[in-house]
Amino acid sequence: MGLNHETAPVEVRERFAVPAEKLGEKAREIISLSALHEGVVLSTCNRMEIYAAVEDKESGIELLSNHLSMGHDDGVMAHLYQKTGDDVRRHLFRLVSGLDSMVLGETEIFGQVKQAYKQALESGATSGVLNRLFQKSFTVGKKVRTNTNIQKGQTSVGSVAVDMAEKIFGKLKGSHIMVIGAGEMSRQVAQSMMSRGASHLTVTNRSLERAELLATELGGSSVPFDQWEDALVQADVIVSSTGASEPVLLASAIEAVRGRRKYRPLFLIDIAVPRDIEKAAGDIEEVYLYDIDKLQKLASEARVSRAEQVKVCELMIDEEI
Repeated sequence: MGLNHETAPVEVRERFAVPAEKLGEKAREIISLSALHEGVVLSTCNRMEIYAAVEDKESGIELLSNHLSMGHDDGVMAHLYQKTGDDVRRHLFRLVSGLDSMVLGETEIFGQVKQAYKQALESGATSGVLNRLFQKSFTVGKKVRTNTNIQKGQTSVGSVAVDMAEKIFGKLKGSHIMVIGAGEMSRQVAQSMMSRGASHLTVTNRSLERAELLATELGGSSVPFDQWEDALVQADVIVSSTGASEPVLLASAIEAVRGRRKYRPLFLIDIAVPRDIEKAAGDIEEVYLYDIDKLQKLASEARVSRAEQVKVCELMIDEEI
């Protein structure tokens, strides 16, 4: 029985959340209910689930529902789902395989389930049924991730841009990111690159105040909009997303600083419509230019590939059940 990011908004999920260090204690509390013989409690930012082994399904469901409903009205309880038998096995196997996550194929959930089970085991809340179920799930999760491509290929424009940058530079560690325009998409891409090791960030925007806000949030610096061309010399990656009707970054501006840049690779990410970066900039030898259409095409191809891989994963899971 539980709820997740698909069935409940965050304000409901947080009401059922269990601190990471209390999962074993909560599992013990669950098996203190007479009809519940074994229990594992999983709680992450996206879900809270209770796995229980019972002799009588109906009385087990009733006890667990009553326990969870304490302090909650019917409207809140309506967000919970319940599964029994093979549906539980399928759900857990899909979960550890990354098929039930917000980001398809993500790996963090595997470790979170392992930790939840470990705490329940150490607290004495599990026995033959759940021990076999969870140990089997880890085998299935590893098999699915090893023998399919469910984790490969980013499916969002921002993630594709970050992946492309790493292919060009090897690693983003030590690289300099420049953001032209302080919109939400620019922020997401810049944030992703900083999290992957980029060490310098320069932000420019027609409104210097907005540039300063974004720079402060991401630990970078800002420059006035009429002075940003000087920053071209240091930049390794430029993310541009302004509302301009004409290109703001011209090929001639890049040509003018190529020598000072020592002809280092320059990755240009143009996520503006109309486009911010002159198409001719992509013809410069060491410049890699990707506009929103190119990035969306790569993301779309990855989504199609992922969808095909999900079918492969589901077949493997059915076999394991």
